[in-house]
Amino acid sequence: MTPPGPTIPAVLRILQFGDSMFPVGAFAFSGGLEMAVQTGVVRNRAELAEFVRTVTHVAATGDGVALLHGHRGALAGDLDLVRRADEAVHLRKLSEESRTMTLRTGRKLAEAAARIVGDSMLDKRFRDAEADGVAVTYPVALGALFAGLGLSEQDAFAVHQYGVAATVLSAALRLMRIGHLDTQAILYEVNTTAAEEYQRVAVVGLDDMSAFAPVVDVLAAAHVQAHVRMFMN
Repeated sequence: MTPPGPTIPAVLRILQFGDSMFPVGAFAFSGGLEMAVQTGVVRNRAELAEFVRTVTHVAATGDGVALLHGHRGALAGDLDLVRRADEAVHLRKLSEESRTMTLRTGRKLAEAAARIVGDSMLDKRFRDAEADGVAVTYPVALGALFAGLGLSEQDAFAVHQYGVAATVLSAALRLMRIGHLDTQAILYEVNTTAAEEYQRVAVVGLDDMSAFAPVVDVLAAAHVQAHVRMFMN
């Protein structure tokens, strides 16, 4: 017999809110790839694959931790934990563009969820954000949304990791001489690391979130001053 898995409605919700075309504006960002290509840090398929592995690992140990706590806070009805997860993301965004990305996409996700799903812990957190001064961030909003949809934290983490990789690889198609099948092969390879990354960060507290990738941070800082840009980061 086939072992029980996610129900059809659960799978469809994962597909809907995990779709790279979901209207949060992710297409406007490159995940740092634009400057990496311009400066010669990424020049070919192998270097692109290594870049994607790096940014997804950083996403797991940083934003991914906040996502898990956002999910757990929403599941427990603990809005303070959700707010602290948002605050932890804010404190670790070194570049102006990375802050802009997480705030803009977080707001768009919260607004879309309010219209599509209705009243939820994410909607309450979004309304409280104006009063407490800590804006909603994308990873925490995604975690809180998935909790409200009855989807697991593993589902939310997987969608987040997939989205980070897909954003960079979608940008690569416009920035590099690389084909769709090559980017899909890279995505397939990177996706195999998500379960291991989840196991590593599932026990990490907010105080131990880390996002150490100095080259990516330097590229992001340089991108702010670029005269010609296709992407917002």
